[in-house]
Amino acid sequence: MAQPQLPPMKNWRFELDFEGTGWLTIDTPKAPVNTLSREAIGELETLVLRFEDLFAEGVLQGVVLLSGKDSGFIAGADVSEFDAMSDLSVLPGALKRTHALFDRIENARFPYVACIHGFCLGGGLELALACHWRVAVNADSTRIGFPEMNLGIFPGFGGTGRSIRQAGPVDAMQAMLTAKMLKPGAARGMGLVDKLVRHRDSLRWEGRKAVLQKRKSGVAPWTKRVMAMGPLRDYVANKMKKEVAKKAQRAHYPAPYALIELFEKHGDDPKAMSAGEIDAFVPLLSSETATNLRRVFFLSEGLKKQGLRGTEKPVFRRVHVIGAGVMGGDIAAWCALRGMGVTLQDLDMERIKPALDRAKSLFKKRLRKSVEVQSAIARLEADPQGKGLARADVVIEAVVENLEIKRKIFLDVEKQVRPNAIIATNTSSIELERIAEGLVNPSRLIGLHFFNPVAQLPLVEVIRSRFSTDLDIARGASFALAIGKSPVAVKSAPGFLVNRVLMPYMLGAVQLVEAGQSKEQIDAAAVAFGMPMGPIELMDTVGLDVGRSVALELGHAVPENSKFAMLVSEKKLGRKTGEGFYKWEKGKAIKGEVPEHKDLAGFGRELVKPLVDATVLAVNEGVVASEDLADIGVIFGTGFAPFLGGPMHARKTGKA
Repeated sequence: MAQPQLPPMKNWRFELDFEGTGWLTIDTPKAPVNTLSREAIGELETLVLRFEDLFAEGVLQGVVLLSGKDSGFIAGADVSEFDAMSDLSVLPGALKRTHALFDRIENARFPYVACIHGFCLGGGLELALACHWRVAVNADSTRIGFPEMNLGIFPGFGGTGRSIRQAGPVDAMQAMLTAKMLKPGAARGMGLVDKLVRHRDSLRWEGRKAVLQKRKSGVAPWTKRVMAMGPLRDYVANKMKKEVAKKAQRAHYPAPYALIELFEKHGDDPKAMSAGEIDAFVPLLSSETATNLRRVFFLSEGLKKQGLRGTEKPVFRRVHVIGAGVMGGDIAAWCALRGMGVTLQDLDMERIKPALDRAKSLFKKRLRKSVEVQSAIARLEADPQGKGLARADVVIEAVVENLEIKRKIFLDVEKQVRPNAIIATNTSSIELERIAEGLVNPSRLIGLHFFNPVAQLPLVEVIRSRFSTDLDIARGASFALAIGKSPVAVKSAPGFLVNRVLMPYMLGAVQLVEAGQSKEQIDAAAVAFGMPMGPIELMDTVGLDVGRSVALELGHAVPENSKFAMLVSEKKLGRKTGEGFYKWEKGKAIKGEVPEHKDLAGFGRELVKPLVDATVLAVNEGVVASEDLADIGVIFGTGFAPFLGGPMHARKTGKA
């Protein structure tokens, strides 16, 4: 069939079939994912105008949007353009132009159908919501959502109002405020997607049917829409503000508060809410918070390049973990959750069983289908005899921080393990060179240091000894990436990076408590500065015995007559025993009143200064290769305030 004349396009391909269905495929050049760059939006604008002409001529019946990439539909706007776009002389006009384009698609006299597989996020979801019908593949790889809050902004292409129109105010606002990526079933249940198909191959057939039948999505039912009407909207908005306030301060993260205020003004009118986005969005994109969160985003994306790629990328199927304590058991559970076959070794089943029970709880929490839970349970095998060692691709030791025990384990491991297997220790502070003494090939030992809780903290320190090769470290980073973690390569030195910078901060706070200062005030000050929790609560969470062990390993004094040492001797080790500096109930610290302080955030800055100073020393001594790696490592490993861009960056900008 003769194809209509179109100007050359870099990001889009178009084909018209004999039935009048137009197949529009986005395929961002030289990129692993599709993004809506300014160029792509400009090209789409040209195409939409041409489609209107083709419809008027009786040639076109409707348009189906597809992705030419296996990774997914559209991952969002092009974040690399945000710095330039934050120019106040550029951004309002660009937003108005995109709003007008998406309105044009929505108001077209012929149907637009979005066919979704893989990632459909941010601006990609906003484009899909401007279409008249949405079809998605019901697969685990399909993820739909608004991640903009992670970048200090909210949807800016009309997605606020359109999501409320489709999903109702409560579900839509929760999706935007939490930045959660939804599975296809959840998106369908909310009304963000109209139809699910089992396979990607079925998308074209469903897209064709939707065009020929002129399908159009309905709006959220009245029972949902009513929550945005009259006094109910004020109630919903106030409840949202209270929930947000528990997790983020307005001064640190203004975007969620700005979104709720936009909802308070226009929540009962989706079109007015979308139109009101522009004025609220513009100051957010250029804010210091958004600028720093973009920095964190790019640093995080850079970690994905730490591993091997292409034909050199290793395949990991089996993991053997030695030590079924909290760390070892949770590392084993996480690997099984991520699809690995795992054998977990300890002295006997009595020691292994608690880890299996925790793993089962994790699987039930993270996996919704019973068959998925059972599959994960089957992948995690108790192995007190260590039979899985010989067939493992990765061996991770996670026993107590005792040098002699670790040495003995690795002497045995080296004799049994496969020649190409990764041999790793989860030590939190002991230099690898000391552990590797006596090994025939000490270069094989690397560190893979996970952080507690394993299921929540993304960082894995990949430890390099003086014996290690670049290939050894790259393979370790590849494994971390394979299980969904973020690897940062660090030098084998006491405490590595994270524990080295954390310990002066935590011990400094402990010393203040020893001197009689309120632990509640200390923790509140750190949170006021921007830390996710205070140093005393963190010490309780880590475990006072672990904290004391790491402190001594790093050469810090823990006087025997100190409250810290006495709590350890009394087995009051923090959250895991129910009491430490705080008493704990149901996993939460029981805190008293916080004494008043004239400048709580300023006090918090003083508390955090030892952490910042230690990070500077770590960079100067080559523990990490760059300030950027130090920043992302400390953010991911300690929770250091992301809105400040990392300790090194915050120091440069005078914020820490």
